[in-house]
Amino acid sequence: MEEIQKIPERSAIAPEDKWAIEDLYPSDEAWEAELKKLAEDQDALAAFAGKLGSSAETLYAYLHLSEEVNVRASRLGNYCMRKADEDTRNTTYQAMSGRFMSVAVALGAACSFDTPEIMAISDETLEGFYAACPDLNRYRRFLTDLRRRKAHTLSAAEEKLLAAAGEMAQAPDTIFGAMGDADLKFPDAVDAEGKKHPLTQGTFVMLEMSPDRVLRKSAYENLYGTLANFKNTSAAILNAQNKQLKFFSDARKYHDAREASLDATNVPVSVYDNLIEAVHQNFDKMHRYVRLRKKLLGVDELHFYDVYTNLVPDVDKKIPFSDAKQTVYNALYPLGERYRAILKEGLENRWIDVYENQGKRGGAYSAGADVHPYVLLNYNGTLDSQFTLAHEMGHALHSYLSNHTQNPIDADYVIFVAEVASTCNEALLMEYLLGKTKDKKDRIYLLNHFLEQFKSTLYRQTMFAEFERNIGILTAQGQTLTAEVLCAEYKRLNEMYFGPDMVVDDQIAMEWARIPHFYYNYYVFQYATGYAAAIALSRRILDEGEKAVNDYLGFLSGGCSKSPIDLLKGAGVDMTSPEPVNQALQLFGKLLDEMEELTRE
Repeated sequence: MEEIQKIPERSAIAPEDKWAIEDLYPSDEAWEAELKKLAEDQDALAAFAGKLGSSAETLYAYLHLSEEVNVRASRLGNYCMRKADEDTRNTTYQAMSGRFMSVAVALGAACSFDTPEIMAISDETLEGFYAACPDLNRYRRFLTDLRRRKAHTLSAAEEKLLAAAGEMAQAPDTIFGAMGDADLKFPDAVDAEGKKHPLTQGTFVMLEMSPDRVLRKSAYENLYGTLANFKNTSAAILNAQNKQLKFFSDARKYHDAREASLDATNVPVSVYDNLIEAVHQNFDKMHRYVRLRKKLLGVDELHFYDVYTNLVPDVDKKIPFSDAKQTVYNALYPLGERYRAILKEGLENRWIDVYENQGKRGGAYSAGADVHPYVLLNYNGTLDSQFTLAHEMGHALHSYLSNHTQNPIDADYVIFVAEVASTCNEALLMEYLLGKTKDKKDRIYLLNHFLEQFKSTLYRQTMFAEFERNIGILTAQGQTLTAEVLCAEYKRLNEMYFGPDMVVDDQIAMEWARIPHFYYNYYVFQYATGYAAAIALSRRILDEGEKAVNDYLGFLSGGCSKSPIDLLKGAGVDMTSPEPVNQALQLFGKLLDEMEELTRE
């Protein structure tokens, strides 16, 4: 087995493989000057306190200034946070991010009067404002959505206090990130030949995909064994996260933190519960897949260090990044030339930070800056990392189209629809690869990858969502989330989701300690709902062509100009029904049927 290359320092990465951070600001000094101006904006915005209901012109002037300030703040935040993620050991950018957050929180506190004052304007008066100042209609959608949550808005003094607490509320996520990305060190994983391989959060999944079971087990045990050594600290951090969510939801008179989170994006709680129930009704398919994996790997016991490795290892090959870019570009042909022209611009003009380096933040993401999106990858040449490229560029083009179609105040799409565009790209990539493949082994390999996407997104992310819901309930009941409580619940859910053919050990019970999405405030369920919606949309695009593509591009360009449910309905999917989830899992069953047939002895 080839020895994995050592992870390079940032300075060793070629410039063309780094994102163009200079497109935001040419230097740290330019950023510092803009941060100073942002701090000065507080006074200009605070001067409107007590005046928003006085006239249409005053309300418009405040909203217009606020919109401009938010654009500048977004660019400032993107610069320091992207720089901090390049190397989490670099304290300069950690400090810059901290100072930016302090200014942003202070700005939020200075503007905390606006929501109560806007809520206090009567419906009749506001309609008169629109008539008196037609320019105010630019903000009609924003004002309507804001006033929707009138029952959960407090007095100006209370809102100011909650805004000032925002920086403290970020502490659990900040501590989790610093601990996991910068401070935690894992012993090297050792393969069957005794060779050592660097183990980090970024390399873990790649090592788990190895055909070398000795290496997989070593990586698994070293990662979770290390996490177990810090289980009480990790539990205290997650407990603090849930306590702060409870504090803010209680303060705003919500039933619980989950309702508060979903109400912010106008998504009914029933959508969350429908997802979990639909997945529970389809456990049989997941258990069949686990059973098939155990059979095809030829193991007496299937462990969690066996769930990532490919079932056809001799088909597994490294994919150079240049090839991955071309394949993704070709695969998205059904979305039309307008879409692919923007995609090509991003692929060729350094929107992407490609490879892992020492200290770089793990995983992948897209950040939708106003100049252009920024995509972080830790590309390692696997089929999975090629799909990650398609996924993150889906996010990137969603941001690009919304930013270039909507006013800034309406451009930032909400998290419920965030995973739809990314996963639709993945589905189209899979259809493209399957359509080109005639070899039986290649088809098994791709089918397995497709099945893995269902497993990891619809099943596993729903399991995460159920875990998050359940620990939120425990917090609401006044229980402390100790390591014992968290591990017991996490292990129970793994047993239920993976079924009797999987060995559920005490080490996987520690997995919650490395999942960043538990700090995203009930975000993770939207991976699963987004996946279901994306499967439906990809099928419609392939079946109906131009009409479906136009509807889909309208969705991508919609930002938050409508509710997320209405945006998806416009594209042809109703997520208030469990039907999209059930339809996606029916496809999972059909793919599983084909996989079983192709591998039948």
